[in-house]
Amino acid sequence: MENIKTPKSKEFKKLGFTYLETAEIVINLNTLLANYHVFYNKLRNFHWNIEGPEFFELHEEFEKEYNTVQKNIDIVAERIRVFGIKPNFTLKKTLEFSEIKETEQNLSAIEMVREVLRDFEILHDNMMSAIGSSLDTGDIATEQILTDFLRALEKRNWMFTSFLK
Repeated sequence: MENIKTPKSKEFKKLGFTYLETAEIVINLNTLLANYHVFYNKLRNFHWNIEGPEFFELHEEFEKEYNTVQKNIDIVAERIRVFGIKPNFTLKKTLEFSEIKETEQNLSAIEMVREVLRDFEILHDNMMSAIGSSLDTGDIATEQILTDFLRALEKRNWMFTSFLK
């Protein structure tokens, strides 16, 4: 396998992948990282500000969700590091890269769940893109990590969708 030189003339060869081979994967992972950060913040706000008859159930469910997202954030950031890139995100950069947007208005419990479901769609599409670029490169480790995330997300999507019925 050939070595690729970066503009700084630094050779890079991590796990047999070059910077060029992993560029699309890293772009997708950085987008996922940004999406997860905004989603995490949104879930914390929902957890703290839920009111009404659904309070006890959703308060707990939002907490479960943000705890999962918090773990996934660390896994994604560490996976980016495997490729020799530093996921150095400021809040400004995170908001710029994230496809998930903050909510500033007060939402009802049902609106919060609908918002979570919309964000699940964004995360799902983001994960599918990252899985595709991982498979194209032959990076089965990243593909497996993301497939595990996807499987859990799809189950949670079903549960939150069922809550709305």
